Amino acid sequence: MSSSDASKKSDRVPQHDDVWQQTRWRSRVRRSLLAWFAKYSRDLPWRRDSTPYRVWVSEIMLQQTQVATVLPFYARFMDSFPTVQDLATADEQVLLSHWEGLGYYRRARSLHAAAKLIVADHGGEFPLQFDQVLALPGIGRYTAGAILSISDGQKQPILEGNTQRVFSRWIALRGNPADTTNNRLLWQVAEKMLPRKDAGTFNQAAMELGALVCTPKGPACHECPVASACRAHQAGLEQEIPGKVTRVTYEDRTEYVMVVQKPGEKADRGSRPGSRSRAKASIQQQFLVRPLPEGGRWAGLWDFPRTTQASLGSISEAATQLSAEVGVNLVPGIRLTTIRHAVTKYRISLQVYQADLSETGDKPGKPWKYVSLAELAEMPMSVTGRKIVKILSEDSQLQLPMS
Repeated sequence: MSSSDASKKSDRVPQHDDVWQQTRWRSRVRRSLLAWFAKYSRDLPWRRDSTPYRVWVSEIMLQQTQVATVLPFYARFMDSFPTVQDLATADEQVLLSHWEGLGYYRRARSLHAAAKLIVADHGGEFPLQFDQVLALPGIGRYTAGAILSISDGQKQPILEGNTQRVFSRWIALRGNPADTTNNRLLWQVAEKMLPRKDAGTFNQAAMELGALVCTPKGPACHECPVASACRAHQAGLEQEIPGKVTRVTYEDRTEYVMVVQKPGEKADRGSRPGSRSRAKASIQQQFLVRPLPEGGRWAGLWDFPRTTQASLGSISEAATQLSAEVGVNLVPGIRLTTIRHAVTKYRISLQVYQADLSETGDKPGKPWKYVSLAELAEMPMSVTGRKIVKILSEDSQLQLPMS
C-alpha cells in the first residue's frame, strides 16, 4: 500500500477516543448513568405502562416533537385508540383529527397502515422479532430498537438525536456525527454500551441524559453523572462536540389562500360586534373546502383553496390557478391576513384573501364542498388552516362581501 493510500485510509477513521472499548470504563459509565436515571427520570405515561403498542405510539409521536408537546396528544390518542385493533379499524379522518397540531401527518398515516398489517399478519399482536418490526411502515432501525428494548428488554441498540450527542461527547468524536463513518462508529458504541440485562432502561437513561443534561447548547456538565468519564468534558470540548450538522437552507416562497363563503349567505349585520347572536351566526356560515389528495402536502386533511406548487407573483395569478382547480371563476377581494410558517425547506408567506364566485349560480366541482365553521372545528386541518378558521370564527368585525 502506498503512503498516499495509507493516508487516505487513515482519513476515513473517525477521530475519537477509543475508551469505549474498555470494559471497566463501560461498567463505570453504566452504573453512574443508571443510578442517575433511577433518581431523576421523568414520570412519563409510556414508561409507566410500556407495552410494545404504547411505546411504539410514543416513539412515533416523539419524532421531531418535544415531550411536553406530545403528552396531551398521547393521552387523547390512547383514550380513543387503546389497542392496535382500535387503531387499525379507526376512520382516517378521525385519526388525523387526533393528530392535528403535531404536524408531520405522514407519521399518523404510517401508524394506521402498520396497525392494519399487524392485525392482518400478526393476529393483532405487536411482533417482537426485529426484522418483522423493521418491516412495518414508518419504522426504522432506531424505532424498532427502542420498541423492543424498552417493552421487551431485548438487547437492541438505539441511536437518535439525544444519544448521538451523548455518545459523541463521551468518546470525544470530532466532526459531524451524521456523517457515514461517524454514524457507523456511534452505532457500534451504542451496541457496546448495552448491559447484559435490561437494555431498555439503559437506552432510556441515555436519551434522558441527552434531553435533560447533555443538551445541544450549554450542557449542564456539573449535573452530569458521567462527567468524570466524559472525554469531551475532560478536554473542554463539550461545546464543540458534536460537530456542526448541515442546516436546512430555507427558500422563501409566497402562497395564497382564497376564502370563499357560500353565495347567498348574509352576515348578521344587526347584531353588536362580539355579541352572542353574532358569534352563533358566524359559526353557521359555510366556506369552500376540500380533502387534500393523497401523495401531496397534508394528504387527507381539509383545506381552503390554496396554492402550493410554486411561488406566485400576485393574487391574480393565484386566482387563475385556483379557479382552474375549483372549477369556477374566483374573484379575489380584500386581504384578510398574512400567516408566516415553514414547511420542509420552504419559508412561506401565506397571503389569505376573501374571494367570491363571478357567477353566484356556479357550483364548484368535486371534491369541493361548502362546510360550516362549526363542522370545520371537528375536521382535521393543517395548523395554518386551523388559524384561518379561528380568524373567521373569532373576528366579529369581519364582514365578507357577498355576491
